[in-house]
Amino acid sequence: MIKISSSAIEQIKESIEHGEMQSTPLRIAIKKQDDGSFHYAMGFDDQRLPGDQFVNVGGVNIVVAENSQALTQGMTIDFVELDGGKPEYIFLNPNDPTYVPPR
Repeated sequence: MIKISSSAIEQIKESIEHGEMQSTPLRIAIKKQDDGSFHYAMGFDDQRLPGDQFVNVGGVNIVVAENSQALTQGMTIDFVELDGGKPEYIFLNPNDPTYVPPR
């Protein structure tokens, strides 16, 4: 299913502590756009929906809605510093038609 880099795990755990979200899973969602590209979203969500899949990755509780599960297969979430020094989460997803593997 989903892999999460150690830097992303560390950042997510900091967010959990800062937001006092220890009992709230992190929801990952993917929406296919009209042009075929993917839009990614994530946030803490204690709502339980039919078909949700719950997993623990590196000590982080993750929930993925049923309609996003196939799109997350083989995906990696990383937390990197992009050009200009701005740290961001990135989604490396071989299911995304715009995906380019890192070199």
